[in-house]
Amino acid sequence: MIVNLPQTYLIGLCLLLVIIAILVGRQLYKVRKDEMKLIKLEKEDSNTKEDSAKMYELASVQLKKRLYPQATSTLKQALKKLDGEPEEAKALIENALGFALAAQNDFKSAVIHYKKALTAKSEYPVALNNLGFAYQRLLKEDEAYKNYQEVLKLDPNNKTAISQIKRLERIVGKNKDQLSNKKGF
Repeated sequence: MIVNLPQTYLIGLCLLLVIIAILVGRQLYKVRKDEMKLIKLEKEDSNTKEDSAKMYELASVQLKKRLYPQATSTLKQALKKLDGEPEEAKALIENALGFALAAQNDFKSAVIHYKKALTAKSEYPVALNNLGFAYQRLLKEDEAYKNYQEVLKLDPNNKTAISQIKRLERIVGKNKDQLSNKKGF
């Protein structure tokens, strides 16, 4: 069978459209699933939610949907209802609250909650990475560098910490060169 150029083009175009349709369908399914979960969790009366796990679950969905102010208030309520829960649960909620605040560009408050998460669970690489990021946004590169070094002590293969350390070393190297050039004049 001889296939000429227009037929090849049409076959390729059809395959491309099928792939795009599959990808769009998967994305729609994920979004719909998150929305249904959010609706289900919000329908439950907030006064009847006695365990912080359900509130954390609701806040996680709100974070996925980028509803940061709502997630912040939900996580604060979850912290109030954290009676008898293990310290790891407090660390997860504090870290998520820090993330929600950082997403709203409130990095000073985010630092406070990341530190509380690390107080609850000292060996928590995600909170350390997040704390390092918050310090970077607050232009405290030395503190950020220390946090990323701490992450590498806990997880030597942490890609986020490795890339951020390299980035900070470039920035600090440039700053040292600029300072030495200014002193030379």
